[in-house]
Amino acid sequence: MNNKPVMSLSLDLDNQWTYMKTHGDPNWESLPSYLDVAVPRILKFLEERNIKITFFVVGQDAVLEKNRDALGQLHAAGHEIANHSFHHEPWLHLYSREKLEDELARAEEAIEAATGVRVKGFRGPGFSLSTSTLNVLQQRGYEYDATSFPNLLNPLARAYFFHKSQLSDEEKQQRKALFGTFSDAKRPVKPYRWSLERGELLELPVTTMPLFKVPVHFSYLVYLASYSEIAANLYTNMTASMCKLTGTEPSLLLHPLDFLGMEDKTGLEFFPAMSMPVEKKLELMDGFFIRLGKTFQPVPMGEHISLIKDRQNLKLYPAKFAHDKAATA
Repeated sequence: MNNKPVMSLSLDLDNQWTYMKTHGDPNWESLPSYLDVAVPRILKFLEERNIKITFFVVGQDAVLEKNRDALGQLHAAGHEIANHSFHHEPWLHLYSREKLEDELARAEEAIEAATGVRVKGFRGPGFSLSTSTLNVLQQRGYEYDATSFPNLLNPLARAYFFHKSQLSDEEKQQRKALFGTFSDAKRPVKPYRWSLERGELLELPVTTMPLFKVPVHFSYLVYLASYSEIAANLYTNMTASMCKLTGTEPSLLLHPLDFLGMEDKTGLEFFPAMSMPVEKKLELMDGFFIRLGKTFQPVPMGEHISLIKDRQNLKLYPAKFAHDKAATA
């Protein structure tokens, strides 16, 4: 019997066009995709390690016939499917209540049609979250939200992204909460509940290093390794140690670009570590999985949720965000 604490794994299935859109590249409108390359590679990597995870799927990808085969493979391989919005706009927190309802409904229908799964979990694009979003999720019957990202380096990540982007000042203003705000960093690392209009909703944050609240997602680990593999491996070991020390069952985040490299010619060179060969990235990812797997048992988010949802020690927080009043009609 495996007595290790769990570590839930999820992958935001952000497609090529979503990065281009957020970056300000007008060519995103043709909806270029790398899912036919990325998905089989990711599934092979996970199958070889007998690991099941949660894929957060974008609704716009699910309605396109060219993506149906790749998305269908996810559920067929036994992975959990969740909602990552329809249009993948990191300014989702500025949507009106009516627009949020439509956004979620369209994504739910598209994802179910493509995968056969009715989603029960949500993560906002670019970690975009608002009180309205949480209320709509709860009223639509979602079991959990997984958007919160309590990361002290959020402002630095956003500044780096803006520096590399083609965004106008107006577009930067629209994206000023991209990756989360400094106030978001004050939120808990461990799971908690939101107090909402008609009840509560479980929040499973993207884990950052306990106490220090710096990122530990796999893209960041690969980025560190592009400078020093030794530092990246020590950082990974420290993450496992800090989570174990504080009793934190981590929920760690993956992206398709963790499995794509320079040979794939995605046009996303502005993203950190995209000049790295695929073989090297996969080697690094394997090492990270091995190190974390010594301490934790990887599971999909739904399984993680089932283990914690009835715990009495989960704190209750009011859903309040500085940008709530900025929602548009």
